[in-house]
Amino acid sequence: MADRSPPRSGPKLAGRPEGPDPSTGSDSSPILELLAIFVIVFAVQALTAFAGAMAGLFVLAPPLADDPWTIVTSVYAHKTFGHLVSNSVALVLFGWPVARATTRVRFHTFVLVTGALAGISQIVVTGALASLPIVPGTPTVGVLGASGAVFALLGYLLTGNRLSDAFASVIDVPRWATLLVFLVLAAIVTLATARPGIALVAHFTGLLLGLVAGRAGVLEPRRGGARG
Repeated sequence: MADRSPPRSGPKLAGRPEGPDPSTGSDSSPILELLAIFVIVFAVQALTAFAGAMAGLFVLAPPLADDPWTIVTSVYAHKTFGHLVSNSVALVLFGWPVARATTRVRFHTFVLVTGALAGISQIVVTGALASLPIVPGTPTVGVLGASGAVFALLGYLLTGNRLSDAFASVIDVPRWATLLVFLVLAAIVTLATARPGIALVAHFTGLLLGLVAGRAGVLEPRRGGARG
């Protein structure tokens, strides 16, 4: 039986109600906080590189159990200054509307979780595919950067807005069909943005997570959880 969800009653991506963030008591932007974290981490990377410790602290690499803290730190680290700038610009473009429609805690948690899962998927999936004799390619030796989380924010922006919510409330679409559309859309966007040296699996995973999360409204501060 098809599943149709009712329109959301909580805040939409058009903007957050005026006043301080109820989770923190202030109205500062988590986007600015993330940008500051990116810059601080990048500076620490430069310092630790002289001691040969940068990779062990910030690069997510197989086996994952060797340096488990990099599951977190790799989300905020970047390979080059250009990498940092490009992800920062994308964070502002895609993340600002999302940040204004949720709380600081939810936003930071979303970025960390989606970024970590995207990085893990890049390591695990490429390693598994490389072990198959019929699939050409090599496993990813290391990954770092916030692009998986940025793609997740893009996905959330696409499906967590008033227009997509209104569309879903009047069109009877089975859940399996919605997921299939998300998979195809994630694949198309990932391939369209592909270039050498890019973690395609991480981008695909991040975007897919964002699409699903946006449809479920997981960042809505007044209604945390999936819609029925």
